[in-house]
Formats: sequence, C-alpha cells, structure tokens
Amino acid sequence: MTSEAAFAEHYRNHHRRVHGLCRQLLGSAERADDAAQEVFLRAHRGFSTYDPAQPFAGWILTIAANYCVDAVRRRRKEALLFGHESDERVAAEADDTDVLGDLLTAERAAEVKAAIGALPERYRLPLVLAYYRDASYAEVAGQLGITRTHAGALICRAKQALRRALQKEPS
Repeated sequence: MTSEAAFAEHYRNHHRRVHGLCRQLLGSAERADDAAQEVFLRAHRGFSTYDPAQPFAGWILTIAANYCVDAVRRRRKEALLFGHESDERVAAEADDTDVLGDLLTAERAAEVKAAIGALPERYRLPLVLAYYRDASYAEVAGQLGITRTHAGALICRAKQALRRALQKEPS
C-alpha cells in the first residue's frame, strides 16, 4: 500500500474522532471543521515521520490537541487585544459542543453535552483532554503549559462544576 493510500485509510478511520476532539476543545462545530482539516493537513505533511509501530490514533489526536490548545490561546490573545466576545455568542457556541461519547448513555448525553459546553474554557480544556483523549495529568499539563498539580486542580474543579450543573438539570 502506498503512503498516500495508507494516509487516506487513516483519514477515513480517524476523521470523526479528530473532529469530535476539536469540537470539544474549541466549543464550535464550525471551528472544529476548520481545525480537523488543518490537523489532517499537518499530519499529511509530517506523515513520513510517523512511526507505524505506534498507534495512529494517538499520533493524530496529539496533533489535534496541540493545534486546538494553540487556537484557544490565540483566541484569548485576540480577545485581550480586540475585546471579549458577546455573552450571547459564547452561550450559543457553548451549546454546540460534542459529548464525551461512549461512556454516557444516549438519554443523558444531551444534558452532559450542554453542561460541558457551559463550562469555562479553563475547565473545559483540561477535562476534555483528560477524558476524551485519555491523557494523564502530566500530559494535560504539558499541553496547556501548566504544572501537573494545576492541571489536577482544574480537572477536579471542572468535575465539581459539571456535577453541580447536572444535579440542577431535570431528569
């Protein structure tokens, strides 16, 4: 199989998962569309460096997580320079996030989806990295440029906020 055919096969097998991670981290389907496209473009450029002995999913999801974390940082800088987004826009985008997936029942997924989307970015990013990507606290810390202890604290606070939000939801 040629490298182009192998990459095309990887794209078909992993696009949905990459898009879901981007959607979780960026909080918007539109941003996730652009991000997933950029992630696969970067992966294609660097495909010659990929070690086939390692799982492709881990490699591509690392590229996606790094790209999305950088995009969030850029957005924060732009907000500081050009002003903050309106509350209505943030709330509308927060409702458009993806679910953490297979661990949740379909009935509860919509409630969890809304609760995760409503979390502030500082909590949503580490939570999604830890549970959607199955990243360790050290990996989350490395991707966000914070200490392991700080990553653990943010994940703990995110889970507490998520728990409070879900307890308020009518069942």
